[in-house]
Amino acid sequence: MSERTRDLPRRSCLSVPGSSERFLAKAPTIPADLVFLDLEDACAPLEKEAARSKVVDAIKNHDWGDRVLCVRINAWDTKWTYGDVIEVVGRAGERLEEVMLPKVQSAAEVVALDLLLTQVELNSGLAPGHIGIEAQIETARGLIEVESICAASPRLETIIFGPADFAASMEMPVLTGGVQIPEYPGDHFHYVFNKILMAGRANGLQVIDGPFLKVRDSEGFRDYCQRTRTLGYDGKWALHPDQVTILNELFSPTQEQFDLAHDLLEAYRNATEDERKGAVMFGDEMIDEASRKMAHKFVTRGKRAGLSRSKD
Repeated sequence: MSERTRDLPRRSCLSVPGSSERFLAKAPTIPADLVFLDLEDACAPLEKEAARSKVVDAIKNHDWGDRVLCVRINAWDTKWTYGDVIEVVGRAGERLEEVMLPKVQSAAEVVALDLLLTQVELNSGLAPGHIGIEAQIETARGLIEVESICAASPRLETIIFGPADFAASMEMPVLTGGVQIPEYPGDHFHYVFNKILMAGRANGLQVIDGPFLKVRDSEGFRDYCQRTRTLGYDGKWALHPDQVTILNELFSPTQEQFDLAHDLLEAYRNATEDERKGAVMFGDEMIDEASRKMAHKFVTRGKRAGLSRSKD
């Protein structure tokens, strides 16, 4: 994978139709952490091949700043996958950093993409391993195989949940994916969220939730984001610029949380190194090594979001 991208934030992951020159031109102006130019579901079948050149042109001629730049190719069960990789990765140059593979159902699909990328990199002058992989879990089979999928390649940087296709795969009686179902007494995706999260974390991956399709329902979107945010997800897809703003806020620690985590780390370091204690009081709570790990995660996420300690 690109050396710079693995630890960059992915609070907001903006979907951009690869067939729309208007949206491709607007995307660099939206403050998303990651932008993926979509050759899959956002492109009509008759537009997919023509969209490749539009995507390559956008990658090479727009200023994408420091954000992670990705292209979602078509799944291996279509006729477009190898062409997407050869034509886009082979022509886009170094600024393209990741390829997103949808509807992954086995580790073998990730390995196949890894091998193809190796050949394309070699023939296009890219450094070996330059292109990272983002894998989407969107089917019942993919969820069953998620542990092996997450361990399939050193190129993997991110594992993503695709709620709409997953709902279809499970034959859920819904017509809108990625939203709460009021009739269900709880969160119908809670198990799925946790299974994907554990597989991703066990393999050092960032973990991303997919789209919320009611793009005009900002309050519903904010409410649904809290589910995966609380579990520990790194971010979520955005289908509209307004969603990007909400995601960048929700998936970042507050300044107060960031400062408190720094203070906790400092107190614990003093206790263990100066006083040689394994646990110490911090305000009205006892802190120990587990507290240090939790605080370290807050600091890491805060730095990803551009925060700095207030008293510094």
